[in-house]
Amino acid sequence: MNSFTYNRSWDEIEEMLDMAERKQNNHFTQMQRPDISKRERMTHMRNYKALEGVVKSLRWVLGDRKITHPLD
Repeated sequence: MNSFTYNRSWDEIEEMLDMAERKQNNHFTQMQRPDISKRERMTHMRNYKALEGVVKSLRWVLGDRKITHPLD
């Protein structure tokens, strides 16, 4: 338990959310490209889904009323 500092500001958390959403949107855009291989598409899908959890967790931390629990 002593490994947590609890020193992140709301601005830092909001900035991290913005970065995560931008990365997620980029992966979504890349998945839509018709000229990429199946392997590349799967990589973008995997990263997109991983960032979905990050975004949901950060929104929960910030008190988004639409997110009742980050693991649902």
